[in-house]
Amino acid sequence: MADSVALEFSLVMGWITRLVLARWVPVEIDSKQVGTLAVVVLLLPVFQTARGLYPGYGMGPVGRLREQSYSTVLFFAALAIWDYLVLGGRWSRGMLLFAVVYALLLVPLMEALVRAILVRIRAWGWPVIILGAGQTGAMVTRVLRENPELGLVPVALFDDDPAKQGKLVEGVPVVGPLEAASRWARCTRVAIVAMPGAGRTRLGRIVRDLQFPRVILVPDLLGLESLWVQAKDLGGVLGLEIRKNLLLVRNRIVKYVLDYSLAIPLFLASLPLIAAFALWIKWVSPGPVFFAQEREGIGGRPIRVWKLRTMYPDAEERLERYLDENPGARAEWERYFKLKDDPRILPGVGHFLRRTSLDELPQLWNVLRGEMSLVGPRPFPRYHLEAFPSEFRELRCRVRPGMTGLWQVTARSEGDLRVQEALDTYYIRNWSIWLDLYILAKTVRVILSGKGAY
Repeated sequence: MADSVALEFSLVMGWITRLVLARWVPVEIDSKQVGTLAVVVLLLPVFQTARGLYPGYGMGPVGRLREQSYSTVLFFAALAIWDYLVLGGRWSRGMLLFAVVYALLLVPLMEALVRAILVRIRAWGWPVIILGAGQTGAMVTRVLRENPELGLVPVALFDDDPAKQGKLVEGVPVVGPLEAASRWARCTRVAIVAMPGAGRTRLGRIVRDLQFPRVILVPDLLGLESLWVQAKDLGGVLGLEIRKNLLLVRNRIVKYVLDYSLAIPLFLASLPLIAAFALWIKWVSPGPVFFAQEREGIGGRPIRVWKLRTMYPDAEERLERYLDENPGARAEWERYFKLKDDPRILPGVGHFLRRTSLDELPQLWNVLRGEMSLVGPRPFPRYHLEAFPSEFRELRCRVRPGMTGLWQVTARSEGDLRVQEALDTYYIRNWSIWLDLYILAKTVRVILSGKGAY
């Protein structure tokens, strides 16, 4: 229903936009034509249902964005071809073009809004049972509870260990042994087998005995890519095709195109804002307006990352004095390399810029220079990098650092070193243009909310 409303609104906006432009390129668009298209576009949700988008439980936001975009473009392309070949070009191609652009933006936004409301009132998702209450089962339960938009709601776990039965795992009860799981097939549609150490023979028997419409098997492949992994039938042998997207030249070209197509207009639009903030900084504190720090770029090469100055000129001295006087603050610093009550921050302008992340606008210049990307792992100072294991640092060096990234739009300043490593690793190993678009869209939301930033 929400998608249908968004589609109709997209069509109306496409019509209005085309009429506004008609003063330069005249065209006749009558109301009957728009009315016909208003009915025809309602077939798109039917097409998307056939592609598994409705209700789409178990589909992540990145995969959903990709499928929505593909199906929307294909549908409107089919309309244009039908109009040209069968109707003789009755419909305005300009109106269709603008309508598809609006639909690519408005349909995901409307759907995300409605999904968030349904999640809040607990009207979204299928109940799911999990076989295995060990470490893997607990991890799966935690991930599903932390990501309710997936629509897989864990309601019970099963395990043959009597010591685990009757207890809670991540807030979900362990209700009995594995053999009792089949009795839940009447009230649940999905069973997740999270027992990677059970052995091939036992796992095969468990999967065969489960009478659920959908059974998800979690293999012992933690740490590998998880997005864009496809099952392959190798002559009766199950194989998993793992795509290393960032190793493909065409994907790197696509990422460069996305960076420059967005960074150039954003940089030009940001210049008045940067000038206004520069005056504010000068008014609050004497000293330079910009702050540059050497950080690690792709291949380990040093780069100078630019920001608007949000701290006092003697920031490091203030920090050392504060940490020496406050042991609790030192523990917080060593865990996050950030402080909620940071004595270095300029009053007013400093807190505003950091809360909204607008202090990073000058980094658009780093993007235009090819030193950074719009999306990627954040370029950390050396002292921050040295807290990570060498294997993770080598992984980070394979990609250009970004102005925004996955952990910034999920955990933000509340994510410790472990969270930063996990989310940056996930991003690098699962990169796609759809993941970048998802992060960019979510960046706008978290900047407007200011949640988790300090």
